[in-house]
Amino acid sequence: MTVLLFARARDLLGVERLVVHPPEPATIGELRQRLMRDHPGIAELVAKSALALNDEYASDPTPIPVGAEVALLPPVSGG
Repeated sequence: MTVLLFARARDLLGVERLVVHPPEPATIGELRQRLMRDHPGIAELVAKSALALNDEYASDPTPIPVGAEVALLPPVSGG
């Protein structure tokens, strides 16, 4: 599965995407927990971020199909 990174998450990790290898998480929430565990430098950001599954916002209980594309969308501030 591919996880696209945007804004601060991309800046902190220095990459535009991550590839998560099997065993793939079964839900958005499990993916969130895995990202927080595997990338502790962005754990707090991941906890506050929205995730989109195949271009649609998804909540933590949402199942992730094989081959899905997930986007990590950090909160933004305006001014």
